[in-house]
Amino acid sequence: MPYRQSTPSSSFPDFHFAGWLRYVALIGLLWLNVGWTFGATHEPVPHASVRASRHVSPPARSVSKAKAHNGGKAKKAVARKARQRVVHKRRHGVQHEHSLHASKLAPKSRRQAARIAREPRGPKRAAGMQGQGNRQPAASRNAIHAAGTAHAGLRLLPRCGYTPRSRASLRARSVFVVDERTQTVLTEKEADRVMPIASVSKLMTAVVSLDARHALDAPLRVTVQDQDFDKFTGSRLSVGSVLSRHDMLHIALMSSENRAAAALSRDYAGGRPGFVAAMNAKARALGMRRTSFVNGTGLSPHNVSTARDLARLVAAASRYPLIRAYSTDRDQMVFPGGPRASLSYHNSNALVRGGDRSIVLQKTGFINEAGHCVVVRMMVHGRPIDIVVLGAPGPRDHIADVIRIRRWLRCSLP
Repeated sequence: MPYRQSTPSSSFPDFHFAGWLRYVALIGLLWLNVGWTFGATHEPVPHASVRASRHVSPPARSVSKAKAHNGGKAKKAVARKARQRVVHKRRHGVQHEHSLHASKLAPKSRRQAARIAREPRGPKRAAGMQGQGNRQPAASRNAIHAAGTAHAGLRLLPRCGYTPRSRASLRARSVFVVDERTQTVLTEKEADRVMPIASVSKLMTAVVSLDARHALDAPLRVTVQDQDFDKFTGSRLSVGSVLSRHDMLHIALMSSENRAAAALSRDYAGGRPGFVAAMNAKARALGMRRTSFVNGTGLSPHNVSTARDLARLVAAASRYPLIRAYSTDRDQMVFPGGPRASLSYHNSNALVRGGDRSIVLQKTGFINEAGHCVVVRMMVHGRPIDIVVLGAPGPRDHIADVIRIRRWLRCSLP
């Protein structure tokens, strides 16, 4: 049989072609995989996401609603919220866009935002904040600082001799000096100490008598009941003397005539008990919470008050022109009738007798338990100042204290 070439030699080209195709397919797959990976990693950010990043993301509830709508409605909702934030910023004076959302602020800025939100808004605050950013105006800070000490410029000055040592040198046990217009306390010394006030009580006697609106020209007779059964002091006004209510009030205030004050307190609806009750009721109405009266003369040591309370009484009594006029007269002649056709009375206050016209109201008082007392309303550079001095030991110490205080006032006050 003749020789024939085998079949494998004839199939060799087919084998190489198939292998080449497999290599090409593998390389193509690898190339596509690399291309997809590169494209996913370097894909550019869509324009919509860039625009959304410029705005503060809305709350979760708004986001969920926006996703529920189509793209056009979501854009309108975002634009509407942006307009609302711009209106809010212009209305409340927010200057920086990044401060619109509290979650973007640092902890310190959140505290500032909370404090600013608590501050009152309005034209006055806006005017005061101009040129100062978010700082509180100096005028407001000063007003708050001076809230507890109104009119702090009113004070007694060391250069005028007022020092802690000079204040301690005042002889009276209790002192209170106050500016009537502003209620600024200029100095005090045991001003809330309760103590007898002696004939300073007659200021309240005058107030209650005038409030009763009796006819001041009507005659009033001195009786046995008007005699002093507390200290058993005498009087130039004898039993049976008759004077008008005007004269009784006049000499009771100016010269501290005890029987005149007793006659006024007796001639009252309800008698003397009714008069004393009216005195205590008036004290309560004036806010004199530590004050108590048992008679209209002050001869009893149970007529007690404080220097601070008596400043209220001075202020109230100063509203009565007759009390101001009668308490500051230098002398007065009265005609009680009987064997003494006339009596001459002089002011019990040495300053008034000496011609001090700055005093517009005053009242002195003395009993052993109270010491020497005086209350004064004095005009200092046109400003009413009330001075209360209680419990001075010597017969001239209370006046000396007022003179020293007057010197401090005239030098210190504008």
